[in-house]
Amino acid sequence: MSNGLDSKVRDLIAEQLGVAAEQVTLDANLVSDLGADSLDVVEFILALEDALNIEIDDEEAQKLFTVGDVLAFIEEKGASLNKRR
Repeated sequence: MSNGLDSKVRDLIAEQLGVAAEQVTLDANLVSDLGADSLDVVEFILALEDALNIEIDDEEAQKLFTVGDVLAFIEEKGASLNKRR
């Protein structure tokens, strides 16, 4: 994954969850480590879909537990910062 995309996703996580960027590590769990509740996760997924112009269905979203999971999923989807609506 490009550093720009990785950085963008990490910044988005920090912004959406109201945490310091330093807390957004690959193994950080969105709920237990970063304090997200179910609404926070839904809002983050929506923001991610909008920022990267991708669709994440409910089944896929339920598999995204850590920051690393999110980054791996995005890489698998082939998302990029250049894809816009």
